[in-house]
Amino acid sequence: MKSFMNHTGLVATLDRSNVDTDQIIPKQFLKRIERTGFGQYLFFDWRFDDQGNPRSDFELNEDRFASASILLTRWNFGCGSSREHAVWAVDDYGFRAVIAESFADIFFNNCFKNGVLPIALPKETIDQLFAKVNANAGYQLTIDLDSQKISDQNGLEISFDVDPYRKHRLLNGLDDIAMTLEHESAIAEFESTRGYQPVS
Repeated sequence: MKSFMNHTGLVATLDRSNVDTDQIIPKQFLKRIERTGFGQYLFFDWRFDDQGNPRSDFELNEDRFASASILLTRWNFGCGSSREHAVWAVDDYGFRAVIAESFADIFFNNCFKNGVLPIALPKETIDQLFAKVNANAGYQLTIDLDSQKISDQNGLEISFDVDPYRKHRLLNGLDDIAMTLEHESAIAEFESTRGYQPVS
C-alpha cells in the first residue's frame, strides 16, 4: 500500500451530496479481479453519455481538473453498497485524498486500507474551499498528515482530525497484512510454544 505523508496537489470539485458507490464505480465494472484499472470507470455514468462521449456538464471533465489529485465534495460521500472497488477507482484515477463534509463509514474505512486519505471538515470550511477553487484556476492544497494540517500558498491553514491508528497505517503504508507482520516475531514466539512449525 502507498504511504501518505505530505501531498500537494490540484483540487477538483464534485459539488454533490450523497454520492453513492454505485455512481463512484457502476456495477458492470466489478467483474475485474485486479485492484488496478478501475480509474477509467470512476463516475462513469456521470462522465460519459450513452455513446461513450465525455459529458461537458460534468465537473471532472473540465480541462482545469485534468491532473487533480485531491477531490473536494460534499456530505455523505461513498454511501450505498459496501464495495471496496469504489476506493480502488478513486485511487486508480489519481486522487490521493478526498475532502468532504462527511463520509459513509465503510467507504471511510476502506480509504485507510487502500492508501487514500479521507478528511471530514465542517460545512463552513468546505464552502470556503469550494469558493477558493472556483475563484482560482489551478488551485492547490498541501496536506500534511503528520501535522494534520491543510494549507495553501496564500496562508490558509486548516487542522483536521484523524484516528492515531489509521494515521500510523497511512504514514507507513501498512495494509492489513503489513499490520499483522509488524508483530511477526511475537507471532513466531507464540507459535513456537504451541508446537507449530513454520511453513517453508
